[in-house]
Amino acid sequence: MLKKEMQLKKRDLYLKKLIAFQDTELIKVVTGIRRCGKSSLMKLMVQHLRENGVQPEQIVQMNFESMEFQKMTAADIYRYVKKRMPGEKRTYLFFDEIQRISDWQDAVNSFRVDFDCDIYVTGSNAYLLSSEYATYLAGRCVEIKMLPLSFKEFLDFYEYEVKEKQGLDGELHKRIYDAEGESYDPRELFEAYMKVGGMPGIADIGLDTDKVFALLDGIYSTVVVRDILEREKRRGQRQITDAELLRKIVMFLADNIGNNTSITSIGNTLVNEKLIDADKRNGKPAVQTIQAYVGALLESYIFYEIKRFDIKGKEYLRTLGKYYIVDIGLRNYLLGFRDMDTGHCIENIVYFELLRRGYDVAIGKIDEKEVDFIASNAREKIYFQVTESMNDPSTRERELTPLRKIRDNYEKIVLAGECNNPVTQDGIKIVKLTDFLLKE
Repeated sequence: MLKKEMQLKKRDLYLKKLIAFQDTELIKVVTGIRRCGKSSLMKLMVQHLRENGVQPEQIVQMNFESMEFQKMTAADIYRYVKKRMPGEKRTYLFFDEIQRISDWQDAVNSFRVDFDCDIYVTGSNAYLLSSEYATYLAGRCVEIKMLPLSFKEFLDFYEYEVKEKQGLDGELHKRIYDAEGESYDPRELFEAYMKVGGMPGIADIGLDTDKVFALLDGIYSTVVVRDILEREKRRGQRQITDAELLRKIVMFLADNIGNNTSITSIGNTLVNEKLIDADKRNGKPAVQTIQAYVGALLESYIFYEIKRFDIKGKEYLRTLGKYYIVDIGLRNYLLGFRDMDTGHCIENIVYFELLRRGYDVAIGKIDEKEVDFIASNAREKIYFQVTESMNDPSTRERELTPLRKIRDNYEKIVLAGECNNPVTQDGIKIVKLTDFLLKE
């Protein structure tokens, strides 16, 4: 019996981007960690096409996770699609997890050259668009980077509704309502989001921790085993074969989100804790090996690296960047719940929210102080500090001090998990974290 299609939940942020590039010559490439919703996005795009007059015979879909297509070569794909071309009509081609096929780019490039078609591709590894493939597709593709659910999407998937009501203080306050009309403070549901994370599949199984962790275990195992260990065998380059070492590095990075980290510091810590052996020649960890393993984790979109930027010197610094994990639920699955790490977890969530909103993000350095994030795009630049609470006067001063040191006129914001008095102080906005995350 064929799998029954579940009702698709909207991911408008990404669907609108695909629609914006519909019927252009550019190949639409959707990238992101496994199970973040790329296949569902393809189906949403197919649904959009059908609703706007495109006939079924004009749409060809191939998912290379299916046994039906796994053994194909690039030439096989070309023949399969050519046979299904609907005469004079434009064809819409959807290729899911295409990185599993060797030389896939040859087939995709041929379709672009030979036929009147609009091409959509997904992949779960940054190797998909690495330099050797980019030469084939240079200037001919647009990458749409997909992430797990934002807090706002998380609420939408669970069918909560956000409303604003005027409080006794005369200010508007956000409340969240479920389908039965029960009311929640945003902080309550944010704590649930902090616990289980934003992988779309959780909406199908509820918020039961055991079920969520079983889902996350499957995602983690697939990313590590299939997208890293198996891929390295296919590439035939420096092979990442030590699954245990890979897990140790994953655990280290997950434990140190938001901390200044270098490849050397990762190696030294693993050696000191006797998790890996030092190089026998010099007693130091094998930096190249650690670099290769970390690089593989970045390519698989499980971790993201962020660089430091000297605000006064106006240049990126080569040392002590940070790593953030793509989904906070994955971190909880790996490490268990750690209340003491709430500040770094909030930082992690804000970092990916800024990426979703289209910003380039860096850590800021100003004299000896640090600004959590510099978010910039073609239109604006914003400096952010992120903290658990702004209620304590000493914490308030600590968070405001770096921003006061910055002499330009760009916007400066402190995002606080708890804040009894969200105001503007010294030109710096103090904003409740949940208000920021729920902003359209």
